[in-house]
Amino acid sequence: QVQLVESGGGSAQAGGSLRLSCQAAAGFNFAAHTYCMGWFRQPPGKEREGVARRSTARGTIDYADGVKGRFTFSHDSVQNTIYLQMTSLVPEDTAIYYCAASSRPECQAATGTSTWNYWGRGTQVTVSS
Repeated sequence: QVQLVESGGGSAQAGGSLRLSCQAAAGFNFAAHTYCMGWFRQPPGKEREGVARRSTARGTIDYADGVKGRFTFSHDSVQNTIYLQMTSLVPEDTAIYYCAASSRPECQAATGTSTWNYWGRGTQVTVSS
């Protein structure tokens, strides 16, 4: 069982920033063992949605429309950690944020959660107006 552990969630005022981190347990390497790495979120009462996705093979990063220009995905291969820098936060960003990775090549093109097979437990982000 691959373990992904998120940290960095919390509360922020609208317009503020937060940085999420996700470290993989020993024995699992984001770059070597996945086709995709990324972040999802689940707002209250809604389904889980993709936020940012990096294709390991292609080196491309895709963002959800609602976070483009505000959120930045990064990967530190030495620390084996991925990050989500969130700026200009708005109350609609309130959600549980999940780190995820996939060993399935179809994750690079598909939307949704079904092609992702490794998940963290999530970290709460709350943005107040």
